[in-house]
Amino acid sequence: MSELNRRQFLGLLATAAASAALPWSDAMAVDAGLTLGPVHAFSWQGLIAEARLLAQQAFQPALQPNHDALEQIDWQAHGEIHFKPEDALFAGGPGQYPIAFFHPGRFFQSPVQMYRLDRLLNERQPQTIAREILFDKRHFAMPDDSPAQRMGPQTRYAGFRIQESRIANQSRLDWHQNDWAAFLGASYFRAIGDEYQYGLSARGIAINTVEPGQHEEFPAFTRFYFDPPAKGSDTVTVYALLDGPSICGAYRFAMTRATGVVMDIEANLFLRRDVARFGIAPATSMYWFSKKDKAFQTDWRPEVHDSDGLALWTGTNEHVWRPLIDPKGMINVSAFADRNPRGFGLMQRERHFGEYLDAVHYERRPSLWIEPLEDWGEGAVQLVELLTEEELYDNVTVMWVPREKARAGASYRLRYRLHWMAEEPFKTDLARCVATRIGRGGEPEKRPHGVHKFVVEFKGPALEQLPPGAVPEAILTTSYGKLSRVATEAVPDGVLGHWRTFFDLGALENGTDPVEIRLFLRNGLETLTETWLYQFHTV
Repeated sequence: MSELNRRQFLGLLATAAASAALPWSDAMAVDAGLTLGPVHAFSWQGLIAEARLLAQQAFQPALQPNHDALEQIDWQAHGEIHFKPEDALFAGGPGQYPIAFFHPGRFFQSPVQMYRLDRLLNERQPQTIAREILFDKRHFAMPDDSPAQRMGPQTRYAGFRIQESRIANQSRLDWHQNDWAAFLGASYFRAIGDEYQYGLSARGIAINTVEPGQHEEFPAFTRFYFDPPAKGSDTVTVYALLDGPSICGAYRFAMTRATGVVMDIEANLFLRRDVARFGIAPATSMYWFSKKDKAFQTDWRPEVHDSDGLALWTGTNEHVWRPLIDPKGMINVSAFADRNPRGFGLMQRERHFGEYLDAVHYERRPSLWIEPLEDWGEGAVQLVELLTEEELYDNVTVMWVPREKARAGASYRLRYRLHWMAEEPFKTDLARCVATRIGRGGEPEKRPHGVHKFVVEFKGPALEQLPPGAVPEAILTTSYGKLSRVATEAVPDGVLGHWRTFFDLGALENGTDPVEIRLFLRNGLETLTETWLYQFHTV
């Protein structure tokens, strides 16, 4: 979401509060206030077939009417427009999670059609039907002088959000003030974690992100179909059609509100043309600075980021931690080759208010773990880091890029799970990296020019179980440069299982490429920690 103001967007999410004669089931009672269009047959396989057929045709972008009025709905005007909670889809049931809709505006001009699904009472031939939820500006509370008042009846919604349980809160005044998932803008979507905050985003697909000589594309979800949930279910099922210049696809989202949010996703994708960088299951976040790379007087806060590192669980069962960095004005792309990865994600490991001191509570932002539900073959987790001088824009993207080239006419069926929560979902006894610190090398009164000192801290069960007197061995390598003063010690804070490794890195004068550093701790043949990877830029 690099083209959008993130802080305003997060604020918006937080404050935004066939034939008519066919036999219908009880679940098809018209939602209060909503106007539904004609009946059409629907099936998941039919949506996949439609996406395949559309991919064989030229892309036809759809535009919202009333473009001049939309241009006047800026961030402030958009934030003053609120969907009325009493008009939400499923406000009276079935299920416990009403669905509200976003009004279009200057930054959300792609028209999105919304459909309610229902099942016919026909035992011989069960059938699912869809009816469009027609746009009506009367569903929105807005100022009398809002430019949105000029929107005509051909307008379509911009996105939707799933609101918190009306059953759990027993009051519309409670449930309509909070939501736990939101889809808004192109193929972006996000969810809250354990600490009830939005942060980083996921995307349906990434097309040619920072690919030299290529323009990045932003395919959009153009339709959503909402399946009425079963009684007592905590899962919301939504189907979507994605369309763009290079791709068309059909998505199924099964989203469960638990401690955080878990989304099971199936994507069937069809390429219209070649794609140079085909990013599967992408996540997008913001990293400005942390204690290891904050420049003098950059900002009054100690750290500012939605995510502070990339975690990997490789197909060879290695756990990796790669802290995010400021790429010093460069476009930085790192690739971690793998086969059938077990998972990866952008994490927010710093979880204490004192590490940020900001009232927006960066310490509560969710982490996002991507878990493949089938073999993805050979490829690489690719990490893109861009320079930012503000916290307003997403500047970090991670995605899986298959090794095989993405050619026109190719098709993909993907199944994966997204875990939105504070911690990684799969626990291990390996100690995790809890801090990376960088300063001048050497010792007091003996600090040679061009030498950098690193201090990497680990903490966790495997280190807690070390025999008395045992000191872990640091397994440390670097792509170039000279390593010296390597030492490992227990951090003198009295916390069991908290260790750190010191080392100096020098002799970099003749190198211009980033230095790739790798470190983990072991005791004999036993690995005690995840692998810390770091990319150090010499200029």
